[in-house]
Parts: sequence; structure tokens; C-alpha cells
Amino acid sequence: MQALLALSRAIDRLNAFIGKYSIWLIFLATFVSAANAIVRKVFDFSSNGFLEVQWYLFAWSFLIAAGFTLLHREHVRIDVVNSRLSKKTQVWIDIIGFAFFLTPLCVTILWLSMPVVMQMYHSGEMSGNPGGLIRWPVWAAIPVGITLLLLQGISELIKRIAFLTGDGPDPMGKLSDKSAEEELAEALRAEAERKEAEAAAAMAAPAKH
Repeated sequence: MQALLALSRAIDRLNAFIGKYSIWLIFLATFVSAANAIVRKVFDFSSNGFLEVQWYLFAWSFLIAAGFTLLHREHVRIDVVNSRLSKKTQVWIDIIGFAFFLTPLCVTILWLSMPVVMQMYHSGEMSGNPGGLIRWPVWAAIPVGITLLLLQGISELIKRIAFLTGDGPDPMGKLSDKSAEEELAEALRAEAERKEAEAAAAMAAPAKH
């Protein structure tokens, strides 16, 4: 079990890293959109390539962050019912969901998408729009993103089994992406605020008398 937990931690680190930096793809998409608008207004020039780059970047950011979303339990859940159940029952529901729904779905998508991506890569299929881009780079986001989601599902499954066997912590506990330096800075800031409050209270005490 310890080896599996080590694998789970490695997967968590991978998706945490990718999810943390995938936001830059949104920034690039925004930058391309703004640049396209400026060029179109100033130079009266535009291209479908600019528009397609935007949704290429958005597709990549959305898909590769799917594992990160699952890691932080930000996916859609029916908490109205789930929250009324015991922790053990909640964990069992997750185990069934990961093992019999998420994993088969991811495997099926990979099975169906990989031949399409390879075909597009070898054929060099282009967009049907004038000035459009080659298609395979955006389609490649599907197997990459689904692989990351599948790995995170395996990680979550390991954590829940470890919890049931008493080998791991509560998988529903609070997560934190903060580094040790960020946590230290927050602790120091909280301590400074506490001292300021105490000093203010001490100064106000004589005034009351």
C-alpha cells in the first residue's frame, strides 16, 4: 500500500504542477484575442488562424486541467444527498464511481481518440476555414487531458482504499497548494495582525477608565 500511496502522491504532484501553470494558456488566449482585435482595427487585417489559436489554447487549458480539478474535488457532485451520508459511505461511493464509471469512460475516450489523432497527424488535415490551422495539435489535447484525468482517478482511488484500510488520511480533508514559504508568510501576517489588535486594545483600555 505504501508503494501505491507513493504513486498517488507522484500523480498528485504532476496534476498540481500542470494545473497551476495551465492558467497561462488562458492568458495567451486573451493576449491573442486582444492582439487580433487591435490589428483588425488599426491595420484592417485579420485571419481565421488567430481565432483558431484562441480556441486551441482554451481547449488545451480546459482538458489538461481536468485532473487538477478532480484533485481539488471541484467537479460536479450531488452534495445534497452525499453530505447526509457517513464518511465511510461517501468513500465507498467514490470508489465505485472511480472504478466503474470514471476509469472505463477515460479508457474508452482514449481508445476512440488516439486513432483519430494519429490519422490527423499523418494526413496533415487542415481547418476548412480560410487561413485556418492544422488540426492534430488541438485534437491531441483530448488524449493528453484524459490521460491526466485517468491518472488522477487512479490516485483518488488509491487514497480512498488506503483510508478504508487505515493506511491513509481522510481523502475528503482540506487541500492546500501553498508552499512552506507561503504558509510561513501567512502565519507571520496573522501574528502581526494579532499583535496590532492587542496593542490597539491596550491603548483603548485606559481611555475607558
